[in-house]
Amino acid sequence: MNSLGGSMAGAAGTTGAENAADARETIGAEVVDHRFKGLPPGADGLTVAALAAERRNLFTGGFTTPVLALSAESVEHNLALMETYSTRHGLAFAPHGKTSMAPQLFDRQAEHGAWGITLAVPHQVRVARAFGVQRIFVANEIVDAPALRWIAAELAADPGFRFLCYVDSVRGVELMDEALRGSARPVDVVVELGAGDGARTGVRTPAECAAVADAVAATDTLRLVGVAGYEGEVPDADTERVSAWLRRLVALAADFDRAGRFAGVDEIVLSAGGSAWFDAVADVFAEVPALSVPVLKLLRSGAYVSHDDGHYKHLTPFNRVPSEGALQPAFRLWAQVVSRPTGEQAFVNAGKRDAAYDLDLPQAQAVRDARTGEVRPAAGITLTGLSDQHGWLRTTAEARLEVGDWVGLGLSHPCTSFDKWQLIPLVEADGTVTDYIRTYF
Repeated sequence: MNSLGGSMAGAAGTTGAENAADARETIGAEVVDHRFKGLPPGADGLTVAALAAERRNLFTGGFTTPVLALSAESVEHNLALMETYSTRHGLAFAPHGKTSMAPQLFDRQAEHGAWGITLAVPHQVRVARAFGVQRIFVANEIVDAPALRWIAAELAADPGFRFLCYVDSVRGVELMDEALRGSARPVDVVVELGAGDGARTGVRTPAECAAVADAVAATDTLRLVGVAGYEGEVPDADTERVSAWLRRLVALAADFDRAGRFAGVDEIVLSAGGSAWFDAVADVFAEVPALSVPVLKLLRSGAYVSHDDGHYKHLTPFNRVPSEGALQPAFRLWAQVVSRPTGEQAFVNAGKRDAAYDLDLPQAQAVRDARTGEVRPAAGITLTGLSDQHGWLRTTAEARLEVGDWVGLGLSHPCTSFDKWQLIPLVEADGTVTDYIRTYF
């Protein structure tokens, strides 16, 4: 498998790129047992690689419910679509890895042109480095001294490793500088521009941005290479407001460049782009004026790889620009009807432990008849609530639902779907399981 941003060879640390191949082999060598929900009990003792080689059927191969599946075809479609989109719009792409925390998907993203991987916290960086990721953008300020010293050691051990993170306060710069003194290489940073009052992190005013940049310049441990932010936090976001904020971000980069704040860098990093407004990012970044050195226009959307049947289905920019294509929901959570107390009510054996529910409830989409094996649309079935281990279904006569039937649920919000499953079957349209996606949350 490919590593992001360069060859797997080169790092000397125990969690660096040098050990990436061994780390990937570790996934295949992991033994299937009680730790992994939904996998066939009869497969206990097999390695993941051996189980994948058997190409079992999700419905007839001994899997237990609930079981989360990823559509192999939809994942491939989504990877290819975002590669094409980024290329068409002249954007580099560092998808947010915190969505899946699945190094196998990181590799697939690399194969489809990803510049690197975006992450949020030091633990995620350690996972990415264990699997050979050579370019990492942390969309957060890191002020944890042990984490910073570990990052500095990774940079010292591997000349090919590129690391960037946010700075958004003078105090944060002071803490980073204190932790990094004596480091062999400076840590590259970008000033995070806040999205406005009431937004999450980020510097609020131009004067404060300049103060943070001045603080970075006063250190030997940090190097200012660009500006960034997250447009999804713009208050009352719409295309006009998001675009206005993005133009502020571009103007900040231009102001910093004119002031000589990027002296000595080979490229200026300009980064934004969640999964809801990347069309606005593409449009505004196309307007970036010529600066003193080339600009790396870095998009960071992460939810696209699985997409969903709720939150991002409604928010995806492809709804606004259908000529660009369309993402496909890749998740399906299969649960079994375990109770049918009345003609209007049924319960399946999947609940909050198994399905994302922070933004939207799952949606009943398909039924697999336990008697015939027929898969049909989930007509007349609505999921109305989740307990810890039960899903509440409201049904009509059209549902034709019986105890033992499997119900396929579409999920909303990938970021809180992946994290509930350590090993996820990758399933072809006919039910054949071709691989198992390992997550590291």
